[in-house]
Amino acid sequence: MNRTVEILISVVIVVSLTLFLSRSLKLSARYERKPHKLSDWNAQDQGIDPTQDNESQ
Repeated sequence: MNRTVEILISVVIVVSLTLFLSRSLKLSARYERKPHKLSDWNAQDQGIDPTQDNESQ
């Protein structure tokens, strides 16, 4: 029984550390593919008319 308690405590510690690290590292931003500057093609996908910038020049 003592061995079972040790294993249970170890599992709880590992799971809690894993959850803590996954929240603190926030790896989701790495997988989001948002360009820093929208190209003309991507701007049209967002509903932005890229010709409006060229008219003011």
